[in-house]
Amino acid sequence: MIQPNSFPDNLLDPQDFNLQTFAKPVPRIDVQNLTQRLFRQQHLVPGKPVVVTGLLDGLNWNLDFLLKHLGNLTFPVRHYGRDRYQRDKHTWETIGSGVPTYSINFARYVRMLRSGEAREKDAYLGRCSLKDTPLEDAAQIHQAEARLGMRLPATAINLWVGSGGRTSALHYDPMDGTLMQLQGEKQVVLFPPSQLYNLYPFPLLNYLRYGMKRRALYSQVYPNRPDFEAFPRYREALNHCQMTVVKVGETLFIPAGWWHEVSSLGTDAVCSVNRFWNVLPLSRALTNWSKWRVHLGFVMAMPHLLGNLAGAIASTDREQAFRKIMQRM
Repeated sequence: MIQPNSFPDNLLDPQDFNLQTFAKPVPRIDVQNLTQRLFRQQHLVPGKPVVVTGLLDGLNWNLDFLLKHLGNLTFPVRHYGRDRYQRDKHTWETIGSGVPTYSINFARYVRMLRSGEAREKDAYLGRCSLKDTPLEDAAQIHQAEARLGMRLPATAINLWVGSGGRTSALHYDPMDGTLMQLQGEKQVVLFPPSQLYNLYPFPLLNYLRYGMKRRALYSQVYPNRPDFEAFPRYREALNHCQMTVVKVGETLFIPAGWWHEVSSLGTDAVCSVNRFWNVLPLSRALTNWSKWRVHLGFVMAMPHLLGNLAGAIASTDREQAFRKIMQRM
C-alpha cells in the first residue's frame, strides 16, 4: 500500500506514470444481490459509486438497432478534435458541452462512425435527449431505474454514441447520474468530491469571462499524464482514485460531485445512455459544496446567457438557436 505523499519517484515519472498503479476498483454488485433498501443505505444516502451488474442483460443498442429507430432524426454533434487532448487545457477555448454543436441526421452520423470519419475528427453525439423519440419509453431502461429505486429525475434519458478511443475530460456533475452501457465498454476514472481542489478545477471567474463555454466543473489535470510541477496536490488526489470498466448490460451510479473521466474502449462504436437525478436525500444536496459551486457559476454566467437569449430571439431560426443554448446548459 502506497502511503500518502510518499510515492516512489519512478511512479511519478511522467514517462512511466501508470494511473492503474494507484486506482482502487469501484465496488461491484450483482442485481440479484441488490435491493432498493441496500442500494439506498450503501450508495444513494452516503453518495458512493457502484457498478450494478446484470441489470440490463440482453439489451444491446448496436448501430443497426439505433439506425432502425433513430435513422431519420436529427441530433446535435460536437467536433472536439483529437489534438485538444495533447494541449495544455488552458488553451481550450471551450470545454465539454460548451463546444459548439451542429445538427446532423443520425443516419449520416452512423456513416461517419463506420467510415472512421467520426474517430478522425473526434465527432461525438453526446448528452442528446431521447425525449420525443421512439426510444423515449424503452421499457427495460425504465424498469432498471425502478429496480434501483431512483426517484426525481432531473432530465430525460440521454444518448451517448461515439467511436472507441475517445475521452470525455475529467469533470463532475451537480446531480446524481446513472450510466448504462448498451454497446461496447467504457473505462471510468473517479475521484470523490473531497478532492475538489486537489484536482485543480478551472476557476469560477471563467463564468464571468466565458459564460458556459469554460465551466469550472472541469479539471485542469490530465489524470493519466499529470504535470506534478504545475499540479503538486494531485499527488494527494491519487490516494482516493477509483477505476472501473463498465461493460454491456452494466450500470454505474455516479453521485453528485464525484469527478469522472470517461474513455470509450476499442475501435468500434460505443453506446450508452444516462439520466441525471435530483440529489437525495436533501441533506446530501445541501452539504455538497461542489454542487453549490456549479450553481454559483451559473449565476455568474447570467450576463452571457441573457445575451445569447437576446441573440436567439433576433435569429431567423429561433428554434435552432434556442436548442443550441439549451444543449450548452
